[in-house]
Amino acid sequence: MKLGLINVCVCFLLSIVIAPFVIKLLKRFKYGQSILIYVEQHKTKSGTPTMGGLIFILASVVGYFIFFRKNNILATTSILSLVGFGILGFLDDYIKIKYKQNEGLKPYQKIIGQVGISAIIAVFIYMSEIVGTSINIPFSNIKWDVGFFIIPLVVVFYIAVVNSVNLIDGLDGLCGGVSSIVLLVSAVILGIGVSSINGVLQEEYISLIITILGVAGAVVGYLCFNCYPARVFMGDTGSLALGGFIASIFALTNNYLLLLIVGFMYVLTALSVIIQVFVYKVSGKRVFKMSPIHHHFEQSYHESKVAVVYAIVTLIIGVLTISLYL
Repeated sequence: MKLGLINVCVCFLLSIVIAPFVIKLLKRFKYGQSILIYVEQHKTKSGTPTMGGLIFILASVVGYFIFFRKNNILATTSILSLVGFGILGFLDDYIKIKYKQNEGLKPYQKIIGQVGISAIIAVFIYMSEIVGTSINIPFSNIKWDVGFFIIPLVVVFYIAVVNSVNLIDGLDGLCGGVSSIVLLVSAVILGIGVSSINGVLQEEYISLIITILGVAGAVVGYLCFNCYPARVFMGDTGSLALGGFIASIFALTNNYLLLLIVGFMYVLTALSVIIQVFVYKVSGKRVFKMSPIHHHFEQSYHESKVAVVYAIVTLIIGVLTISLYL
């Protein structure tokens, strides 16, 4: 996997080089983040450049073309999902900035966009001989073939993952830190299993692994400018792009259920919002001080500590998961 390691370094350096120019451009066009008034600790962040996801999107795409290989349908699909969801996020960010509000695209517009992109990928998966319609059961050789039902399952999977990754993007370095670890762990797990695969599928997985490592490197490079105190935010441009890419690498390898484990912090974040809303509507009481749950923790601890703990927990879960595949 020498090419994968080289791609990590290349995309990392590309992010480092691209970031200052993107940040300067965002400042010039006054693409600053409007901060929610009820998050008291974030008042000083108002005006920080957003749409910083462009940094790792650009670096990832360049890295993809540099290490372009034959038999790269899975890698190409994952990169297209990164770009596709990134464009949707860009539109959302642009509307927020233009009208100086925290609501960009209308909820139904976001859903239409997400369903549209994910439906295209779902049909591809259903028709693809490379991917197929099965679901891998983690830590076993069991495969559950769901046939045509893979299409609605993939659509729901993408919407859940994309919005969960979007929700976790609330503190400096939080989404990028967790996501970079999830990407690296997924690449290692795929690398462990690739030796048992032969032919075209093996080449497809190798190309995908190289691409995953490139995106991970690009996100780590972006983090150099996003860790507290952040000089730039990824915005929906970045969080939706990351969500789409992460959903793709697990869907295209039939590892839907594995993401529930490796991406536990995404699951926790989404559940905290669901629980908070449900309990409040039923009883009028709040379970958490704020939701998503990272804002609850932020009421007691500095956001940098929360981001580090999230990353450490993700890393521990990732290492334990990898050990079960060895």
